[in-house]
Amino acid sequence: MLLPASSAEKKMSSKTYTKKQWALFITGLIAIIIGVSILGFFGIRKINREYHKQKLMRENPVLEISELHIKAPVLEGTDQSVLSKSAGHFIGTGDFGKGNYCIAGHSSTLYKEYFNNLSDAEAGMTISLYDKEKNHYDYTVSECFIVEPNETWILDDFGDTRITIITCTDDGTQRFVVVGKKK
Repeated sequence: MLLPASSAEKKMSSKTYTKKQWALFITGLIAIIIGVSILGFFGIRKINREYHKQKLMRENPVLEISELHIKAPVLEGTDQSVLSKSAGHFIGTGDFGKGNYCIAGHSSTLYKEYFNNLSDAEAGMTISLYDKEKNHYDYTVSECFIVEPNETWILDDFGDTRITIITCTDDGTQRFVVVGKKK
């Protein structure tokens, strides 16, 4: 003998969704797809940036200040095309282990942010410079100071062997300078 189905059993067996439920489901699904797409875009972008950074560091000179977690490829020149992907060597300033080897780089998150931690440099820290053949040159931070953008005397040869690293201050109106003397 069959018993008549209760109204709750009938609802469970023939589950239908209202328009509001479908709208919420579709909205949620779209939100998930957009979220995954955004995360995927930034993830792929970060992986691509890291790949290009590693390639630049294999093929070019490298500046490293391990205590500040700074490791940057150094390309020739300081124009925007260079500084948007690496640090740049001021053409006409010193050479590896000779004269005043001057480097500039951004400390902005808009670019490669290689020098974001440079403002934490302190006297006594080690700056390592590797040429293309990965020969190693060590310098010791001797001073850190701020100059105006038009003060180019920091690029001059001082008759010793040093490295000069230049980046912008937080507000971008001045330049933060770190000088390291050859060990």
